[in-house]
Amino acid sequence: MSDTPPPDNSKNLREDALSEDKLAEIRALIIGPEQAQLGKLQERLDRSEIFAKDVSRVLPEAVILRASQDKKFVTALTPTIEEVLKSSIKRDSKTLVSALFPVMGPAIRKAVTETLRRMLQSFNQALEKSLSWDGLKWRLEAIQTGKSFAEVVILHSLLYRVEQIFLIHKETGLLLQHVAEEDIAFQDADMVSGMLTAIQDFVHDSFDTQSEETIETIQMGERTVWITQGTEVVLAAAIRGTAPEELKSVFQEALENTLLEQGEALESFDGDTAHFEKSRYLLEACLQARYKTKKQKSSPFLWVLLGIIIITFGIWGFFSVRNHLRWSDYLKKIDAERGIVVTDTGKRDGQYFISGLRDPLAVDPVTLLGGSKLDSEKVISYWESYYSLHPDFIVPRAKKILRPPETVSLELKDSVLYATGQASHQWIAQARYLVQLIPGITEILEDSLSDIDLKKLLTSKDWIENQSLRFTWDSTRLVAGQSDTLRALVKEIKEFQDIARLLDKHFYIEIRGHTDNTGSEEHNLLLSRERAEIIRSVLIEEGLKAINYKTTGVGTREPLRQEATGKDRKYNRRVSFNIILADILTTEGN
Repeated sequence: MSDTPPPDNSKNLREDALSEDKLAEIRALIIGPEQAQLGKLQERLDRSEIFAKDVSRVLPEAVILRASQDKKFVTALTPTIEEVLKSSIKRDSKTLVSALFPVMGPAIRKAVTETLRRMLQSFNQALEKSLSWDGLKWRLEAIQTGKSFAEVVILHSLLYRVEQIFLIHKETGLLLQHVAEEDIAFQDADMVSGMLTAIQDFVHDSFDTQSEETIETIQMGERTVWITQGTEVVLAAAIRGTAPEELKSVFQEALENTLLEQGEALESFDGDTAHFEKSRYLLEACLQARYKTKKQKSSPFLWVLLGIIIITFGIWGFFSVRNHLRWSDYLKKIDAERGIVVTDTGKRDGQYFISGLRDPLAVDPVTLLGGSKLDSEKVISYWESYYSLHPDFIVPRAKKILRPPETVSLELKDSVLYATGQASHQWIAQARYLVQLIPGITEILEDSLSDIDLKKLLTSKDWIENQSLRFTWDSTRLVAGQSDTLRALVKEIKEFQDIARLLDKHFYIEIRGHTDNTGSEEHNLLLSRERAEIIRSVLIEEGLKAINYKTTGVGTREPLRQEATGKDRKYNRRVSFNIILADILTTEGN
């Protein structure tokens, strides 16, 4: 065993603890202040109320600085501001109205007042001159020169008038804005602006003037162009007449206000003139005018002219009232007519117009104009067709559509059409179908209507069944003279067949053979059947193949006469006919 003592671990731990304490003291001395500052900064970031106060101190300067650099800040805020305005208007529009009222109210009143002033001034000038001797002379001058009367009046009564204002960019010569009086015809404003700039450059180049020297006035006949120079723009005014010098101060004030409003747009001008549209009102204020004031003396001619006007209006009023009364009378007549419904009436461009609904069977409204003494050329009518449900129109409409023969009469009761008389089967079938298409009729009753074709069919049937063909004794030969009866019978059967087909009737003919009482019953039955078969074959040979036949021999069982004599026996040696009728649909169904 070794005598070396074990290491002392507690001592090592004490030494390590002393080292850590020394390092902490050194760390506190070196980075202690910075850690304190970082803690405070973290606290500012973590606490929103402190961070908000710090941002609010620099926010105004930051907004101004960012907005001065470019338009991105304005672009970013525009949607938000628009949404705020929309929300404010939806919530309470009165707040925004109250804020804008002090600005918009005076501006609107000023614009309306200025417009009315100019309109009344021009109207008064034209009215005063039109009813005077000077007015007649000037009207004649207008006709001779081709000018409008208002233009001639202005030329003779005008002291001065500013007709056009041009706002021109000084550096590029581009036209920024242009305003003109409404009655002024002018060339392309951009072209005029370019010409003014070219004249200015021409004077500088030709006469070796200083750069600060400018053209102030250009005289062109009765028009003068005054040019007011600004630092970045030029205002050119086209004036008719002789304007006072104080008008220049108006132009100078408009130019200064334009520069004040559009300073930022002028500094960054890139050729887009849309920004200067909002300064248009400043230029329109420069469109001023002044007229000569002359007291007009009343003249006899004026009174005569006034009298003519009064008489003219009186005559016009008389004819207007008379035509109105005639028009009212015409409308009353139309209202009294059945089958006509008026939906709109009135007068336009000196012509009356009327529109509505008219049954084709109703009276033509044009025929009523004669009774009202109205000029048909001054009445415009437009009628759409419709079907009136009045009984006065239903029956005539039914007659027009059904076209009944003269043997049929029609009567309407409670929307039911009663047909009486006699008609062909084809007309009756067609009427049953067409009556469903006639407004105001629910059904047609034919109880009192006789079918002519059916009557013919039954009459023909009776005639055929009453015929008989006689034979010689104990044979299948016809008695002499029976050929004519057979031909008539064939003809009648053909007609019967045609009528039955028209009436959709199915039929067959039973041919029954008969004998007298001589001979045995067995022989007589055989002979009677042979006679029936002979007649059937003859009918088929005569073209009656499509008919169903049934042949039967009855011998002596159905005598026509009691055989008391030989003549009676002759009548019993015969062939008779029986026709069985049925509807085709019934037959097919069975």
